[in-house]
Amino acid sequence: MMNLPLFLTWARIACIPLLIVAFVPQVLPIAEEGRNILSAIIFIFAALTDWLDGYLARKWNQTSNFGAFLDPVADKLIVSTALILLVADGRVSELVTIIIIGREITISALREWMASMGKRKSVAVNMIGKFKTAAQLSAIPMLLYGAELGGYDMRFWGTLLIWIAAALTLWSMAYYLYVAWPDLKESD
Repeated sequence: MMNLPLFLTWARIACIPLLIVAFVPQVLPIAEEGRNILSAIIFIFAALTDWLDGYLARKWNQTSNFGAFLDPVADKLIVSTALILLVADGRVSELVTIIIIGREITISALREWMASMGKRKSVAVNMIGKFKTAAQLSAIPMLLYGAELGGYDMRFWGTLLIWIAAALTLWSMAYYLYVAWPDLKESD
């Protein structure tokens, strides 16, 4: 059943092709500054829907198994798409992108494995993961914008934040693997 939180999650997925169209110069032939602003706005909208859909789903008690599945998929797809676009444009390190996307694949697989053992809650989202997400969702629009704004070099601050996000990504992955290790050893 469609509800507003689920609609917002679908809207975040719909932002992916819009982000590609806005960012890639061969697709949308407008000046780079315009593409950068539009890309940043699309990503910010997607990031806001990430927060809003979860908030509304809990507040209105409109959670569902499908929504719980789709929400993190939407998050990972929009972040991965943005990072790949930024790597292609030379604004983000390949290493950062590999760390972030690699962690997402690893932890998704770990959560699936733990769920198959009935222990999914042992790898539930924690504060390190939330800080990682906040750093990513702040850094990426700065990098998409890629210019000065209000006297601040958004590319510099975005680069700093994305490296912080990469460090938090590794830390959170290590934490999740550490927490799950006893259960994983048992499953051998």
